[in-house]
Amino acid sequence: MATSPPFLLSSRSVYTLNPLLFSKRRHFCFPLSHSRFTSMKRRSFAVVASDNGVFTSPELAKSFDFTSEERIYNWWQSQGYFKPKFDRGSDPFVVSMPPPNVTGSLHMGHAMFVTLEDIMVRYHRMRGRPTLWLPGTDHAGIATQLVVERMLASEGIKRVELGRDEFEKRVWEWKEKYGGTITNQIKRLGASCDWTRERFTLDEQLSRAVVEAFVRLHEKGLIYQGSYMVNWSPKLQTAVSDLEVEYSEEPGTLYYIKYRVAGGSRSDFLTIATTRPETLFGDVAIAVHPQDERYSKYIGKMAIVPMTFGRHVPIISDKYVDKDFGTGVLKISPGHDHNDYLLARKLGLPILNVMNKDGTLNEVAGLYCGLDRFEARKKLWSELEETNLAVKKEPYTLRVPRSQRGGEVIEPLVSKQWFVTMEPLAEKALLAVEKGELTILPERFEKIYNHWLSNIKDWCISRQLWWGHRIPVWYIVGKDCEEEYIVAKSAEEALIKARDKYGKDVEIYQDPDVLDTWFSSALWPFSTLGWPDVSAEDFKKFYPTTMLETGHDILFFWVARMVMMGIEFTGTVPFSYVYLHGLIRDSQGRKMSKTLGNVIDPLDTIKEFGTDALRFTLALGTAGQDLNLSTERLTANKAFTNKLWNAGKFVLQNLPNQDNFSGWQTIQAYKFDTEETLLSLPLPECWVVSKLHMLIDKATESYNKFFFGDVGRESYDFFWSDFADWYIEASKARLYHSGDDSVALGAQAVLLYVFENILKLLHPFMPFVTEELWQALPNRKEALIISTWPQTSLPRNNNLVKRFENLQALTRAIRNARAEYSVEPAKRISASIVANEEVIQYISEEKEVLALLSRLDLDNIHFTESPPGDAKQSVHLVASEGLEAYLPLADMVDISAEVERLSKRLSKMQTEYEGLKARLNSPKFVEKAPEDIVRGVREKAAEAEEKINLTKNRLDFLKSTVLVSQ
Repeated sequence: MATSPPFLLSSRSVYTLNPLLFSKRRHFCFPLSHSRFTSMKRRSFAVVASDNGVFTSPELAKSFDFTSEERIYNWWQSQGYFKPKFDRGSDPFVVSMPPPNVTGSLHMGHAMFVTLEDIMVRYHRMRGRPTLWLPGTDHAGIATQLVVERMLASEGIKRVELGRDEFEKRVWEWKEKYGGTITNQIKRLGASCDWTRERFTLDEQLSRAVVEAFVRLHEKGLIYQGSYMVNWSPKLQTAVSDLEVEYSEEPGTLYYIKYRVAGGSRSDFLTIATTRPETLFGDVAIAVHPQDERYSKYIGKMAIVPMTFGRHVPIISDKYVDKDFGTGVLKISPGHDHNDYLLARKLGLPILNVMNKDGTLNEVAGLYCGLDRFEARKKLWSELEETNLAVKKEPYTLRVPRSQRGGEVIEPLVSKQWFVTMEPLAEKALLAVEKGELTILPERFEKIYNHWLSNIKDWCISRQLWWGHRIPVWYIVGKDCEEEYIVAKSAEEALIKARDKYGKDVEIYQDPDVLDTWFSSALWPFSTLGWPDVSAEDFKKFYPTTMLETGHDILFFWVARMVMMGIEFTGTVPFSYVYLHGLIRDSQGRKMSKTLGNVIDPLDTIKEFGTDALRFTLALGTAGQDLNLSTERLTANKAFTNKLWNAGKFVLQNLPNQDNFSGWQTIQAYKFDTEETLLSLPLPECWVVSKLHMLIDKATESYNKFFFGDVGRESYDFFWSDFADWYIEASKARLYHSGDDSVALGAQAVLLYVFENILKLLHPFMPFVTEELWQALPNRKEALIISTWPQTSLPRNNNLVKRFENLQALTRAIRNARAEYSVEPAKRISASIVANEEVIQYISEEKEVLALLSRLDLDNIHFTESPPGDAKQSVHLVASEGLEAYLPLADMVDISAEVERLSKRLSKMQTEYEGLKARLNSPKFVEKAPEDIVRGVREKAAEAEEKINLTKNRLDFLKSTVLVSQ
């Protein structure tokens, strides 16, 4: 594992989870008063931090109060717990938060990444590593400019009327007023970031890093300027990334148009099919497949472009043309179609642009100049019909490219932009995965990563916006801007360079464009931590083992670019792991959208269920899989929070009084880290401590492997089943019925030890309720958030665990029999336990526990190596191999009354069964009724027959019992 400095990054995670199906469990109720409890004067401890009003004692509240979460969070922050303690001497774990847009408000995607990152950060903090989670926000060029432009429009102001400087001023004012919304919402989720180091992508230091990166890449010849096909947003008046274009299936039209062959007869024409007829003004050729016999005679001739006053274009052949699409004839408009653009470059055809930046047609379109592209389409088709050049139009499903930000239809357009040559950068990023320097989890996403980088295009990094990092390029007044320009780190440096080259009277002006927001985001991990002020060598020396958490769609947007930039500028990858989580979907598996009305607001969810329940739900999935979020799952985990709270109440209410010094000396003397202490414990205590130690090892291993869902499920099952359902119930035999204070003190020591370790294991998932409970426990010298992680490889005894499992199996068998015979819960029954001498010995030692858990009469539990004399009048239970029980039937039910009740029930069941059989024996019903109806009747009949047989067997047993007794 590499070492690292106080300023590095670790991770940002990603999503997905398989649904965790929670069983419906019976909630137990803890007795708040008991004669034994009262006589021992056990009572809760005052909360450690109650003086400042942050914490509430669990005994004072029925359930955990969600409104205290913000108080607890503010207390953590005020105590400086989020700041790394670099004096610990361990390798730092440093995470650079994926910066949410400054315009954003919290959604479930944010809730997922914050939850997973905070789990990692809290876990490593408790493991003793100096842990730094660096927060920040992204200036979000397009989104923020749109927000402010809309605000200005509501005041009747246009951006161009203000001018660039005043507009930027207005954006900064907006940012200062509203930009902290997303930050405060992230805090509400419990994010334990060091907010004193919060960063913004337009901060001075980060801006300096962006300029440095541009200059260095340009010096290496990796940044260039040129006119190429880009995705153009007419409304935003800027190029947008391929990754910022979303395609949607929408109804459209396929237009069929005649192109006459020059010099031919009226019957010599080619018909093309297009979805965008307005682009015909940019046609530079007509293409057919070389083997398409329908058109072979026209190859090499010229076609007349309609409505262009006779403009001719060549008719060519190319295998790229699909003979089966439309008419098999392709119009090539390289200035307005990505595929046509690539074909034209291959064939050496000219590029002809017919569109202005605002989506209107330019002078190339002749009489259509100035018309909006969609208006031009309508007018053109109408006039094509008038001139008999329109053949037909038909409905056609279009794959429409829309701006991710503005929602408008994107226009493919050739435009002068700045680009980064990606291939040499991508090669190093591919090698990092190949050499094992970077691990992508789940592994299947490695193929996607490799495919994208292996087929990567040059990156268009310029945007025609006013909000963002201005491109550090200056042009010379009076010179060709494509040939003569200066790249510099500042205007002062650019002027000095210009004067050196062109003389003192030279005038310069800066490129008006800004850089793509993702350019600065790609530098985020190391720019937030000091680059370029911190040298690349320092980063190499101190990089920690780090991890990035993000969503599938960010793998290319952000992750791959960070890897490339990190290797380029620091000589190493900026993190060791990429951990991918999935999307949060609704309960039906649908993607959340405002249109569907199925968006779940995290803040509303927190108000109803609490932050801990939300976090626990989100974290219980499988890496890389989408998670279906449902009210049922949230409700189940809210119940889990309450169960934890009630368990805390029980523990607190059953500890010695504060002034019981000898009792506390006894409890504190228990050290559960030795085999000797473990073996000295009674069976239930040894079992639960052994199971806890197993859980600590499994949970720690799962945390280290990023298997957070496994941690949650394993901890949930141990707490709910082993600790709450079994050990807490078993402990009542020591606390209330033992008559021996030393025995009670041993149970109290185990209760406290196990519960405090449960709180530690669950704290990364459920920070608020666990901290509140921790503060209520006695002798807390530090906050849970900075407490020491449980020690691993602690002793456990598998043989004694197996013994208690036999006791559990016996208890379950007795409970099932009681339920089967409808024995009243309060009724105590007798039992004969049959086993060999060894089993009898350890079961009999826990006679009180067995009686308490199984509702047996303590004075009438008999242990024997052979069946009792009244075996034929008893219910025989086989709990496990070599362990049986006999429950006298007369103890459980009034046999005569039960025979009468079952006889009536059997008669009724037989009547219902005969009715079902009659329907099935009717050919009319079987042949004419729907198949699913018939199948349902057959299933009911089979079920009824099974119940009849069981009831008959029960009656036979009861009657035989009566005969034997007589």
